[in-house]
Amino acid sequence: MTTVSLASVDKYFGSVQVVRNLSLEIADREFLVLLGPSGCGKTTTMRMIAGLEAPSAGTIAFDGVRVNEVPPQRRDVSMVFQNYGLYPHMSVAENIGYPLKLRRVPLAERERRVREAAARVQLDPFLARMPRELSGGQRQRVALARSIVRTPRVFLMDEPLSNLDAKLRRRVREDIRELQQRLSLTVAYVTHDQEEALAVSDEIIVMNNARIAQRGTPHTLYAEPADLFIVDFIGDANITDVVIEAVKDGKAKIQLGPLRFSLPARGLEQGPAKLAIRPDAITLSTERGLIPGVVSKAFFLGRLWEYTIETEFGPLFATIPGRTAPFVIGTSIMLDFDASGMVLVPSA
Repeated sequence: MTTVSLASVDKYFGSVQVVRNLSLEIADREFLVLLGPSGCGKTTTMRMIAGLEAPSAGTIAFDGVRVNEVPPQRRDVSMVFQNYGLYPHMSVAENIGYPLKLRRVPLAERERRVREAAARVQLDPFLARMPRELSGGQRQRVALARSIVRTPRVFLMDEPLSNLDAKLRRRVREDIRELQQRLSLTVAYVTHDQEEALAVSDEIIVMNNARIAQRGTPHTLYAEPADLFIVDFIGDANITDVVIEAVKDGKAKIQLGPLRFSLPARGLEQGPAKLAIRPDAITLSTERGLIPGVVSKAFFLGRLWEYTIETEFGPLFATIPGRTAPFVIGTSIMLDFDASGMVLVPSA
């Protein structure tokens, strides 16, 4: 496969800058996710890699060779879009094989490669069907098979699961990840869905306001967010004000009301700071705990309960497994905290 690199890339649409001084590398056989809110520049970045948009400044290279001026059809990339892009008048086999037909691949070779690609995404029984006879998940698999049938250098996926329901999204994202690992593919994948990004990626680049806000593994982004935007965007978190009383040997002693904790200082100094508390790091009990609170909201989501607890620090959001007995609204309750689910966050 191929290593993709972007160096100091800018992109303007008129006077509006949508990508700002972007530098990144997608390693050979890496599954890299571009994650961020709408309008952050992630899809434009993907389109520049594909050659569908030209950078206003900077360099895009494949295996160290500049491709800024190389047209899309000569970059040997394959792009999967959220709307599938299937031809309704063609069968599944014809849709999968169409890129090979354009390249004048002989019929026997084309049919062999179509069967192989269909088998990789478990579409063998559906090759004679028309797109209208398929489910949404099956249509997305046809789009994937059409991408892998010609073994391109780089796979680009732009919100490929956004048209699927929640259960099907999970199944297809597992299929995509398994396929990438089995075939050793280099993949760049755009999404705004945090759970999806955490599930499929080797690394994630979080973008915000046309820039890279943070890059790291899913665990690093969740456990060591660079700033308040990241901690709020990657998963749920309660953000509260605390006081760092002292810093020694990389550890910060913090005060949270009457409570004291020792947490990694993460470069922060003595004084006011922000603390992120993950919802599953809060333990609820009617019998024992560190601080009192009152349940103001309760929602059952099947696998867990979500609670909002009014406390002296303001409302805190907590989750507990769904099979436990619920606390009704108005219940007086005690809260405890697991320090492993708490992190000090730089303000910028």
